[in-house]
Amino acid sequence: MKIVILSQYFPPEVGAPQNRLFELAVRLQKMGAEITVLTAMPNYPQMQVLPGYKSKIYVHEKIENLDLLRAWIFVTKSKSIPLRLLNYFSFVFSSFWIGLFKLKKHDILLCESPPLFLGITAYLLSKLKRSKMLFNVSDLWPESAEKLGLVTNRTFLKLATLLEEFLYRKSFLISGQTQGIVKNIQQRFPSKTITWLPNGVDLTLYNFENSTSSWRAQNQFLESDFILLYAGIIGHAQGLEVILKAAKLLQSNKQLKFILLGSGPEKEKLQGMANELKLSNVFFYPAIVKSEMPAVVSAIDISIIPLKKLDLFKGAIPSKIFENLAMKKPILLGVEGEAKELFIEEGKCGWAFEPENENDLAQKITHCFENKNQLLDLGNNGYIYVKEKFTRDKIATNFWAFLNKNLHAKPTVTR
Repeated sequence: MKIVILSQYFPPEVGAPQNRLFELAVRLQKMGAEITVLTAMPNYPQMQVLPGYKSKIYVHEKIENLDLLRAWIFVTKSKSIPLRLLNYFSFVFSSFWIGLFKLKKHDILLCESPPLFLGITAYLLSKLKRSKMLFNVSDLWPESAEKLGLVTNRTFLKLATLLEEFLYRKSFLISGQTQGIVKNIQQRFPSKTITWLPNGVDLTLYNFENSTSSWRAQNQFLESDFILLYAGIIGHAQGLEVILKAAKLLQSNKQLKFILLGSGPEKEKLQGMANELKLSNVFFYPAIVKSEMPAVVSAIDISIIPLKKLDLFKGAIPSKIFENLAMKKPILLGVEGEAKELFIEEGKCGWAFEPENENDLAQKITHCFENKNQLLDLGNNGYIYVKEKFTRDKIATNFWAFLNKNLHAKPTVTR
C-alpha cells in the first residue's frame, strides 16, 4: 500500500501533530506501507524557516527512511488574519505543484486538517493522481476558530464551512483525533466511513524505568520543591492565564513552583502578566526537542493541562496527557467532556478542575500538595491506562487494519 501524508507540519518541528504523524508514518512503514510525506519547510512554532531550508522552493530528504518532499511556504510572525491566511495558502499552492510533479502513483492521500485549506490540495491531487483521499481531522475548523474568537467575519466563516463540508463529502475515508470529532462528523455525514485515530505515546521514549533526570538540579530547583508543569503550545486555546492566577493565590507557599515550557503566540503576553502580578513562583522555558521531554517530565511532581471553558473543547484530548501518564505523573486536568471522562473518571489518573477557574485550580493544587501520598497511586493508574489503550503501536496497528479493510471498498457518494 502506497500512502502519501500531506501536512503543513512535520518534524524537525516540535508539536503534537508533528509527533503524531511522524510516529504513525514510521509504524505504518514497518508494517509494509510505502510512505511519502509532502510537507512544508520547517518553521513552526517559531514562525521562522530553519537554517538549511531558507529561500528554497523544494527539498527532497529522508528522515528515518521516510521519503520527505518539502515545499516553500510564506512565513510571518504577524498575527494579522490576512498574513496568516497567506501562510496557509502559500503552502496550498506550493504543495499542489510539488505534489503534481514529484509525487509518484499512490493508493491513499492522507491530509492533516487543520489547516482546512490544505484539503483543496488534497482533493485536487487525489483526483489528478487517481488516489483515495483520507481526511484526518484533528480540530473541527472553522468551528474552533469561530468559538475562540479568532475569526469573526461571517462571510469568511460561511465559505470555510462550505469548504469543510465539501471535503468531508469528497473524502473516501475520514479519521478524527477524538471521539467527539468522530461523532460530530458522523452525525452530519452518516453515510461516510469514519474511524477514531487518537493520539498516543511511545513507551520506548517515555520510559519511566530508564529515566534518570538531573533537570531539577540543573535548573536550581530543590528536592523539596513541588513542581507543576505545563508543557506545550502557549496559545489562545489553552487559557493559561488560569495557571498564573492560581500561582498568585498560592504565592505564600514557597515550595510551589510553576513551569511553563514551550512557545507560541500568547507567551509574550503571559510573561507580561507574570511581571505585572510579580510572580516569583512562575518560570518560563523555551520549547525543547521531543527527545529531551522525558527528562523534564521525570523531574516534576504533577502536570497541569488546561483549555478554555468552551463547549468546543468537550471533545478535545490534549496530547500532553499521554506523555505525562506514561511517566507515571498524575495530571490536573482543566478540560471538560471526553478527556475528563476518560482520564479522570475512568482511568483515575489525576484530578479535574473547572476550566478558567483559578480558585478551583488553587484548591486542587493545595489538596495535591497536602496529600502527596496519593500521587504515586494516580501515576500508576495513568501508566496502566495509557499502556492498555493509547500506545502508538496499538493505534498504528488498528489504523493499518482499518486501511486494509476499506481500501478496496466502494466509495460512498454524498451530495
